[in-house]
Amino acid sequence: MAYLVSSPFTLPASKVEHLSSLSQKHYFLHSFLPKNSTPTNPKSSLRVKCAAIGNGLFTQTTPEVRRIVPDKSQGLPMVKIVYVVLEAQYQSSLTAAVQSLNKNANFASFEVVGYLVEELRDENTYKTFCDDLEDANIFIGSLIFVEELALKVKAAVEKERDRLNAVLVFPSMPEVMRLNKLGSFNMSQLGQSKSPFFQLFKKKKSSAGFADSMLKLVRTLPKVLKYLPSDKAQDARLYILSLQFWLGGSPDNLQNFLKMISGSYVPALKGTKIKYADPVLYLDSGIWHPLAPSMYDDVKEYLNWYGTRRDANEKLKSPNAPVIGLVLQRSHIVTGDESHYVAVIMELEARGAKAIPIFAGGLDFSGPVERFFIDPVTKKPFVNSVVSLTGFALVGGPARQDHPRAVEALRKLDVPYIVALPLVFQTTEEWLNSSLGLHPIQVALQVALPELDGGMEPIVFSGRDPRTGKLNFSSVVFNNGKSHALHKRVEQLCTRAIKWAELKRKSKTEKKLAITVFSFPPDKGNVGTAAYLNVFSSIFSVLKDLEKDGYNVEGLPETSEALIEEIIHDKEAQFSSPNLNIAYKMGVREYQSLTPYATALEENWGKPPGNLNSDGEHLLVYGKQFGNVFIGVQPTFGYEGDPMRLLFSKSASPHHGFAAYYSFVEKIFKADAVLHFGTHGSLEFMPGKQVGMSDVCYPDSLIGNIPNVYYYAANNPSEATIAKRRSYANTISYLTPPAENAGLYKGLKQLSELISSYQSLKDTGRAQQIVSSIISTARQCNLDKDVELPDESQEIPAKERDLVVGKVYSKIMEIESRLLPCGLHVIGEPPSAMEAIATLVNIAALDRPEDGISSLPAILAKSLGRDIEDVYRGNDKGILKDVELLRQIIEASRGAISAFVERTTNKKGQVVNVADKLTSILGFGLNEPWVQYLSNTKFYKADREKLRTLFEFLGECLRLVVADNELGSLKQALEGKYVEPGPGGDPIRNPKVLPTGKNIHALDPQAIPTTAAMQSAKVVVDRLLERQKVDNGGKYPETVALVLWGTDNIKTYGESLAQVLWMIGVRPVTDTFGRVNRVEVVSLEELGRPRIDVVVNCSGVFRDLFINQMNLLDRAVKMVAELDEPEDQNYVRKHALEQAQALGIGVREAATRVFSNASGSYSSNINLAVENSSWNDEKQLQDMYLSRKSFAFDCDAPGAGMTEKRKVFEMALSTADATFQNLDSSEISLTDVSHYFDSDPTNLVQSLRKDGKKPSAYIADTTTANAQVRTLSETVRLDARTKLLNPKWYEGMLSSGYEGVREIEKRLTNTVGWSATSGQVDNWVYEEANSTFIQDEEMLNRLMKTNPNSFRKLMQTFLEANGRGYWETSEDNIERLRQLYSEVEDKIEGIDR
Repeated sequence: MAYLVSSPFTLPASKVEHLSSLSQKHYFLHSFLPKNSTPTNPKSSLRVKCAAIGNGLFTQTTPEVRRIVPDKSQGLPMVKIVYVVLEAQYQSSLTAAVQSLNKNANFASFEVVGYLVEELRDENTYKTFCDDLEDANIFIGSLIFVEELALKVKAAVEKERDRLNAVLVFPSMPEVMRLNKLGSFNMSQLGQSKSPFFQLFKKKKSSAGFADSMLKLVRTLPKVLKYLPSDKAQDARLYILSLQFWLGGSPDNLQNFLKMISGSYVPALKGTKIKYADPVLYLDSGIWHPLAPSMYDDVKEYLNWYGTRRDANEKLKSPNAPVIGLVLQRSHIVTGDESHYVAVIMELEARGAKAIPIFAGGLDFSGPVERFFIDPVTKKPFVNSVVSLTGFALVGGPARQDHPRAVEALRKLDVPYIVALPLVFQTTEEWLNSSLGLHPIQVALQVALPELDGGMEPIVFSGRDPRTGKLNFSSVVFNNGKSHALHKRVEQLCTRAIKWAELKRKSKTEKKLAITVFSFPPDKGNVGTAAYLNVFSSIFSVLKDLEKDGYNVEGLPETSEALIEEIIHDKEAQFSSPNLNIAYKMGVREYQSLTPYATALEENWGKPPGNLNSDGEHLLVYGKQFGNVFIGVQPTFGYEGDPMRLLFSKSASPHHGFAAYYSFVEKIFKADAVLHFGTHGSLEFMPGKQVGMSDVCYPDSLIGNIPNVYYYAANNPSEATIAKRRSYANTISYLTPPAENAGLYKGLKQLSELISSYQSLKDTGRAQQIVSSIISTARQCNLDKDVELPDESQEIPAKERDLVVGKVYSKIMEIESRLLPCGLHVIGEPPSAMEAIATLVNIAALDRPEDGISSLPAILAKSLGRDIEDVYRGNDKGILKDVELLRQIIEASRGAISAFVERTTNKKGQVVNVADKLTSILGFGLNEPWVQYLSNTKFYKADREKLRTLFEFLGECLRLVVADNELGSLKQALEGKYVEPGPGGDPIRNPKVLPTGKNIHALDPQAIPTTAAMQSAKVVVDRLLERQKVDNGGKYPETVALVLWGTDNIKTYGESLAQVLWMIGVRPVTDTFGRVNRVEVVSLEELGRPRIDVVVNCSGVFRDLFINQMNLLDRAVKMVAELDEPEDQNYVRKHALEQAQALGIGVREAATRVFSNASGSYSSNINLAVENSSWNDEKQLQDMYLSRKSFAFDCDAPGAGMTEKRKVFEMALSTADATFQNLDSSEISLTDVSHYFDSDPTNLVQSLRKDGKKPSAYIADTTTANAQVRTLSETVRLDARTKLLNPKWYEGMLSSGYEGVREIEKRLTNTVGWSATSGQVDNWVYEEANSTFIQDEEMLNRLMKTNPNSFRKLMQTFLEANGRGYWETSEDNIERLRQLYSEVEDKIEGIDR
């Protein structure tokens, strides 16, 4: 048995089995702890060996454990059976059936061999499979839904199909179902509309309908078919009987099934009378308990039996015991492979909870859930929480899901819904040793899909043994090393399920809540950081509401400012002094007894208490308690300020202070739930498996048994998903602040006035003079970097004037109409209608062909006989009349929408019953407010029908924008109710994100990229390559280095993923269910250009969510590298051949292009180094990038996870002519977050290139309908003008007080980050920022008073920018900054003295 382990820790397999479970656990723990936390030689400690022993695939199990060869001495006819199944539960049952037949039957000897569909990835196994089919009589397949493997099965069986005596395929993909043949019965028509079976597939209404309709057929058909004479009917009847036997699953049923099929179809047995019994039918759905005398189909009967159990104590029978509903798979029960179910039931009962375990035979559990868990009379649930042990979506299993139907059923039930996982594609050992954790296909089927139903807490509760393949369990029996206990996981699952159930049962006055806030980077001025959220005002509003609701919040201050005071104790205190309020001092011994994993942290942090969150003797928990609510500050990673640790390729474990915080919350404060407040903390980014945590993964150990509720920004579904999967969070979305247009100020406003006077006077003698003023003002505003300006003294011919003015005009319109989120959101305060206008204008600017909605700009342009795309293009070129027309279109859009919104609001500016107002507006076509408004503009001819369709949609969006459910959902979660799921993403692209207050989910990872994303991607790639040709003397770039982000790809349904595919010239191919698991090559003729090589840096979050897509990309790149094409037409091949020769490796390995962090690590740490000023020079930042981002994914050994391939990474980067990133939504731009510069390799590529040339750096901006590709420096300038230097933006921030100063400081720090990684920031940006915030006395004092700590950091950043050579300025400026810095320093320190 070959395992996949990090080679320094390999143990021979035989020894592993003799170890006690504890030491074994320790052995696995090593595989994701860095070896030595303070390396003497940093280079050597960075090597992380990960040896993929065996085939490098996810599972090394072999079909040989499922092969039975009979004794041939009896001279009986041989029947050979080959089967392929998704899960292993049929193995033991079939094995028993065949052994019994061979022992007792006198008519034939049976040879049988079985394959798990996942094993067919391995070439050798697949070859054995094909060989086995060559002399087989019967082939059986079931639940084959993974396309690439389905195609392999199809290819192998098709070859032998005519020769085989019988082929039986039970529910699988249509391609495989068509292989069925029993005598004259076949399904070759499947997939053509006239076939009755295809009708089953077609029924979209109930998507799980396919399996369910099959079941109905199964129940009724045999009776009908009995009376039909023809052979055809007889064959069809035997197929249906076969399905009944198969679904019956017990050894007896399978024995009769084999007798029936071999007796009827194997020629050697023709004429032999073989008797078989009818299938023993079990209930299709019902309630099952291992100790009950029978299955029940009535919940009352079951509960009566429960009340009379002799083995149960009184506590368990009492009406006050918590009740947990379990959802089970029928096939496990009937095949006798149910020991993992028994363990969960026994564990729950041992902890004093009743269990109601229900099962269903089809793939639709929504009916049984409603039937057995809800009281038909009172409509109240019988259960307090539900755990599905199937791992599948509630409706549709692995086939086609029906999420709305599932959500409907779960909403009626209204209790927390947990979906736990049995390991399907790996053995326990393989899962324990894998840094990825769960197999990607299982993540797609059994984690991502249940999340769309609102399922949470994907805890692996049962494993598989490589020898028997039976799900194995108890730790007690050590019979020949077959069982690995997952009892630790079962304990975790059951305790958490009961904890959620308790929330339903406890009274509000006794419930305890721990609110956790974050502090990034660690500084007094940063307590309560969260994206777009005014944290303390939000907490205050939440607590006020909970108090009204009956929670105990004793001693809550009167205002949110006073609340900040009490927690931070003193805003002006220095962070390193313990002047955050200390809630608890934890002694070292207490810490060690409460924290079982404390010793594991010593490898990175030494003995406790350490020097983080400690006073040298105790570990300190910062925060403050109000009644039953504790507000605490989560400690940070701890290594932000240590340049050595930032270089480690794998992230360090949490430090002692971090662990102590969670031990306090769970075991001393005894929280019933923890509420993580805002996006985002560091708990979910701690080392451990990517998905499917084990006992030694830090997120799992830290969160312990506490239900985790997490307020997350609605526009960040990717990181929210990490929080769900790794820290078991019930994520509740909050709205990002309403967006406004950036507007114009100072010189830009003057320019806009000059341009309007030019337009009215351009045919008079003053035109030349005005143009000169425009040019000099544009220069003062530093627009000369973005627009080519002639010398203002020279005479410009009248014809060219328009173009000069047009280009400047187009630039300032771009700045004016840029969207910015203004201010910070407060939970429980939805935007007013007027604040929603800018959002609606932007929703209206996008075409939505799938809903038959045209964009407002398109409708307006058409009314003048213009195509909006033409207008956009003219505007981009600076054609004056097009720039002016676009401005008029934008103005008319805003006007029409404002007129519409005014009609639906009351005097206070709140939206009143939108539905009624809409009916009255839409009822009489005469007085539609938008028509009235447009009738006074040049667009009076706009198409009324299209406008009406659009405004009906906008009315619905308006209702959603102003709906307020963020507090409501939180209260539901705290009361142990179901929080409805909803997608996360950009509300402008996908208004379904609204209203907020939903349990955020991402998307089915196999659904991207969509066709629409592919269309948009082509446009962007073509613009990028055109732009690069212009800047690069007409040559295409040979290589583009780019970044893939998790959130972008969710919001845009895979646009940036599609861009990579289009660069190398391939397109995605979807299967019957619309899933993307394959690509095909686009010919060079169709492509019309060379294939561009790529270096793909995937963010850690993308790697966790889209490992299937990384596999797809890697396969695509390698496929292109192996094409027989000229090298000047295929740069992927050109470079792969060069690199293969230089490194002495094969072309496939040299074509490695898909990189990310090591599993369980995130980011290049450049952001941490810049935010904490903990770096010496740019080379050090580049080393961080190389050491942390050089882990490659290999489609040929996907089970090996991320393997370090630094040489290939460096060589690939050294060929890059351009670097490239995407901006996908108006809320997050380049300087808003540190992720963007953290992933930017521009300067790094320059240092790696042989010619030392700096690559061009581009940013694609798809935030508006008019997609743009700009250079990085253009984008940084646009960002500075619209945010940092824009009074509208910074005044909006300052209105939030304490948090606002921090937001301003953060933008400046991120700007320095761009200087450090790319050198693309102009000097004037720093100069203007200095005059805005420092030279303006009044502004200076406001900042200093509001948040002195953040103000100090602002000074420090200015001085750092100058010291590092990014900002040249006068000595006076620098002197002034130094003086201010020491004043603030004294003020902060002075208070401490």
